[in-house]
Amino acid sequence: MWLTESQKFGVAFTFGGCLFFLFGVLTFFDRALLALGNILFLVGVLLIIGPQKTYTFFTRPSKRRGSFFFCLGILMILLKWTFMGFIVESLGIVGLFGDFFAVIVQFLRSLPLIGPVLSHPAVAPYVDKIAGVRVLPV
Repeated sequence: MWLTESQKFGVAFTFGGCLFFLFGVLTFFDRALLALGNILFLVGVLLIIGPQKTYTFFTRPSKRRGSFFFCLGILMILLKWTFMGFIVESLGIVGLFGDFFAVIVQFLRSLPLIGPVLSHPAVAPYVDKIAGVRVLPV
């Protein structure tokens, strides 16, 4: 699959947004890092899938609750309610992107260092249950 230039920038912005969001959490919910992470993430998604598909994704009836919580969480972070905003935004992220968790877990299992840990027989059932991975019977 070939990416256009704007999609490549979108991937970089999305990755940067996730990193800033993670750094914001690791620095005890630093408001500036969380806000910057949110902005970069949204710009990245916009560049990757385009404005019309982004609008359609966030306004889909099955995603409206997640969109509401996500936007409310961002607003709370900007209004200096960082921890509560983080909690509300996390609920929104699960509502919006919960369908992708199984795909993310399968990708992480293909990585050299994380893959064996996530595929370990003692860990795999718990990770599969949390991510909603459907295991086919053998």
